[in-house]
Amino acid sequence: MSREAWIVIIVLGAIVAVATLIGALVLAFRVWRTRKMLGELGAGGKVAFYGALLYTILPVDVLPDPIYLDDMGLLAGSLLYLSHLVRKRQAAKTDLHPPVPASRPGRQLRPRGESAPRG
Repeated sequence: MSREAWIVIIVLGAIVAVATLIGALVLAFRVWRTRKMLGELGAGGKVAFYGALLYTILPVDVLPDPIYLDDMGLLAGSLLYLSHLVRKRQAAKTDLHPPVPASRPGRQLRPRGESAPRG
């Protein structure tokens, strides 16, 4: 191979490494922002949060460190799981406290299951 071809390969490799590093940092930041909800998410949320961040920070990886695809995959999976837990928690809260419908003037609210009086 010529010298120019090697230069192109090295430059493309560096661009891919920088792009994956930026992607991993963005995902790590998004996971980090979920830390304020860890008390509500239980043990599974804590394991997903701390496990993903530790795997990203520690030098022991499945792929060598210039390639952050495994870190990105783990961070994305952790973020999806944490988002799922947050949605599940919010759904449970709304089931416990259903929203009160706004009444219109001149109309009475009836409890569920009761039909309107006929007459």
